[in-house]
Amino acid sequence: MSQRMQGQPMIILGEDSQRMQDKDAQSHNISAARAVAESVRSTLGPKGMDKMLVTSTGDVTITNDGVTILREMDIDNPTAEMIVEVAETQEDEAGDGTTSAVSIAGELLKNAEDLLEQDIHPTAIIKGFDMAAKEARSQVDEIATEIDVEDTEVLRQVAETSMTGKGAETNKELLGQLLVDAVEAVTVEAEDGSSVVDLEFLNVTTAAGGAADNSELLEGALVREDPAHEDMPTDIEDAEILLVDSALEVEETNADASLTVDDPSQLQQFVEQEEQQLRDIVSDIADSGADVVLCQKGIDDMVQHLLAKEGILAVQRAKKSDLEFLREVVGARVVSDVGAIAAEDLGSGDVSRDADEGWFRIENEGAHGVTLLLRGSTDHVVDELERGVNDALDVVSAAIADGLVLAGGGAVEVELARRLRDYADGVSGREQLAIEAFADSLELIPRALRRTPGWTPSTRWSTSARPTRTATSTPV
Repeated sequence: MSQRMQGQPMIILGEDSQRMQDKDAQSHNISAARAVAESVRSTLGPKGMDKMLVTSTGDVTITNDGVTILREMDIDNPTAEMIVEVAETQEDEAGDGTTSAVSIAGELLKNAEDLLEQDIHPTAIIKGFDMAAKEARSQVDEIATEIDVEDTEVLRQVAETSMTGKGAETNKELLGQLLVDAVEAVTVEAEDGSSVVDLEFLNVTTAAGGAADNSELLEGALVREDPAHEDMPTDIEDAEILLVDSALEVEETNADASLTVDDPSQLQQFVEQEEQQLRDIVSDIADSGADVVLCQKGIDDMVQHLLAKEGILAVQRAKKSDLEFLREVVGARVVSDVGAIAAEDLGSGDVSRDADEGWFRIENEGAHGVTLLLRGSTDHVVDELERGVNDALDVVSAAIADGLVLAGGGAVEVELARRLRDYADGVSGREQLAIEAFADSLELIPRALRRTPGWTPSTRWSTSARPTRTATSTPV
């Protein structure tokens, strides 16, 4: 905070504040950002190391996912926070490659600092980096190899490599195939003939207490709720399913009212009228032919009892997201007025109860909505498994959408660096030095992989990629 006093500014700082200017501030900011980038560099590659993160409340996270590590770190330096934003942007745009993006950003800062020490003006460095980035993106198109989006073998390899080095690696063959099957189930053809992956219709859910190789793909949904009444059926084949987003009970008036009762029979009439309204609700549901009712809100006790007598399964207080997902799975409409149910409002599917797990399986063969159930021995294991699988899903989706793959294992970075140096030869001025520094920065990836224990230079990969983002590698 500053304010003018007798023509001179007065700066008021906190007790722990430090004030730096010019090159000192510049060097401090670069060092802070590089420190953050280097903290995740050791997690890079198939043999990258996991990090154990413990919060102040004792919560433990074990992961080698770059963006997860950076989000858990306590960072108060504004420049270092920008490195975290790099990881978050990469996660949002590509789903994977966060560690690579952050590592390259840190190396760019390191090389920029070297140029600054050579008295290269920051404007020239920024311009050169921008020229190099644009040239690199254009070169990616030439390097990339087109694939057939129906080539499940390549897509499976893409998924496997994205999971390599993560918690899902041990069972990557099984999970890779499940991922490809899941993505294919929610892939549709756009009007222009391109393939579009509707990941919103692919649910990933976890269950601790089992082995990862018991993970499975469900053509349908899991609903983690109990039957509304213990006498209701729990397993129904080819069920007619009704989705309701309003309460199945007598509506209460918004206004307060007082009634004077002169005869006990009048009170009985009120009770009988309310019961009749509840019976009408059950009658409307039964007449519609529904075998299963999933209600987003509450169900009156009497309605529960009457539905059980009709042999209708009902689930109350189902999540709104579950109803929206089931709409795609069973082909139903979500209704608000059970008194106006039409035949086309109902969906169909097989419903079964897993009492040990405490959920319903609602399946419909060929449904445009699938659930990937991931199992693991502990909560920490399934959490890391889920992170790896979500990254792989994004990468496989990108490969299908783009129809392109890139070589991995540092091969693309080495080739881009070579082409950028050739490009720099035709650039005059100090921007040439910045372009060459950019090329040097890209070579960090193969250098980091080479330093990782267990890495062998004979390994080859193929990667899903887009021209505007870092790609993920896949073994071939």
